[in-house]
Amino acid sequence: MNFSNLLTSLVDGLLIGVVYGIAAMGLNLIWGVMRVINLAHGVIIALGMFGVYLFFSTLGLNPYLALLLVAVLGLLLGVLIYFIVIARVINAPYLSTLLATFSINMIILGLGTAAFTTTPRDSGFSLGNVDLGPLTLQGTRLVAALVTILVTGALYYFLYRTRPGKYIRAVANNRAAAELMGIPSDRILALSFGIGTMLAAIAGGLIATFFSFTILSGDIYQQKSFVIGVLGGLGNPLGALLGGLILGVLEGILPLAMPNTWVPVIEFLLFIIILLVKPSGLLGGRQ
Repeated sequence: MNFSNLLTSLVDGLLIGVVYGIAAMGLNLIWGVMRVINLAHGVIIALGMFGVYLFFSTLGLNPYLALLLVAVLGLLLGVLIYFIVIARVINAPYLSTLLATFSINMIILGLGTAAFTTTPRDSGFSLGNVDLGPLTLQGTRLVAALVTILVTGALYYFLYRTRPGKYIRAVANNRAAAELMGIPSDRILALSFGIGTMLAAIAGGLIATFFSFTILSGDIYQQKSFVIGVLGGLGNPLGALLGGLILGVLEGILPLAMPNTWVPVIEFLLFIIILLVKPSGLLGGRQ
């Protein structure tokens, strides 16, 4: 291992980790606002992958323009899922919402498998490499990280500087009090679930520009999202970015010292340690 390889792996891991962060951000937002563990999160990420892939391969649309369409469709899908399914069980015990989102996952997974099979797909899109001194980075990963930072900034502005964003935070803090103040909590919860779904779809679309995938690929990113959520603080959307960076660094550096098969073991060991030592996460929980 030399310094150049170490530096390249570190930066590469950070770039991927930022994208992991936005994948976990949607999961964290939904939990933080409505206390729902979304087990359909992974399959939504996979739909985002296929959305960008299909727009690019069939219509010739630039993947980053396709990403805008995927984001809008993800938002609409999330709102639809909320009103059809989640709204009916939102006040039920946690197990009800867990089973509801798991059912959504299995339905979409079954339809997706029938439509796309499990054959790996590759967008075939490339921006070449970018040379930064001793570093050689994939252009698609660099752009994906920049897009993620822009989306994170937009989310922060939305949550803290706009009226709907303040409504979301009010409902998250105390739904009953928010309703007494005239905030339409049902619509705000639908918007929150839609935004969480949109973030998952965006993450999937970005991942599709540099990794191959199948309809089953979302599962591994859902698992990573849970690890990231616990690292940054489950329910803290912006803490997900820190958790994603940590996970990305681990995935970038660990393969230099051990076989790749050990990387998930280390990640989930870290997951258990954080749960035992600081269950609220590095930046705390709901905010």
